[in-house]
Amino acid sequence: MKIIMLGAPGAGKGTQAIKISEKYGLPHISTGDIFRANIKGGTELGKKAKEYIDKGALVPDELTCDLVVDRIHQDDCANGFVLDGFPRTIPQAEALERALSKENESIDFALDIEVPDEAIIKRMSGRRVCPKCGASYHVESVPPKKEGICDKCGAELIIRADDEPETVKNRLSVYHEQTQPLIDFYKKTGVFHEVDGTKPLDDVFADVVSILGEHS
Repeated sequence: MKIIMLGAPGAGKGTQAIKISEKYGLPHISTGDIFRANIKGGTELGKKAKEYIDKGALVPDELTCDLVVDRIHQDDCANGFVLDGFPRTIPQAEALERALSKENESIDFALDIEVPDEAIIKRMSGRRVCPKCGASYHVESVPPKKEGICDKCGAELIIRADDEPETVKNRLSVYHEQTQPLIDFYKKTGVFHEVDGTKPLDDVFADVVSILGEHS
């Protein structure tokens, strides 16, 4: 099975991707991991990607696609994969489709973990992290025993810049602008499925399994 995970930042698609990977024995592929592996391995593509990352720039579509295509042609992807964080744009989706069609292959499922913006803002702005030991909390779902203080080391908890409500709103608007068209793209190919991401984690996964089927 070749699966693509769609969903806004904070919708929980990464968590679901890991659960799919474990249940079906498929490699979970995130673009961040690919970049890190290639940079660490000193590959030609990795060196090119590093130049952009070091400048704080986005790695161009073409290079990102080359890295992803290189990854999905490795042996562990023979039975499929779960792509998380790619494609993000229509050009990336088209490039991926072209690369797969050369092998007479195509994407089987595009799963969209759908969570309303208000719920995401509430979810992410409630996150708290410990700057000292890295423990993470949520003011509602996983609160620390003492408000604002880390259970593990007693340091004062902080809100990451990424989780500030304004930052989250900006990230969501970029997502809708860039990635929303992908939903229409995959609807046309008949592989699109929407999953209600507001349910408890295990219920969301049960819905995912009912779409993918019990066995790969």
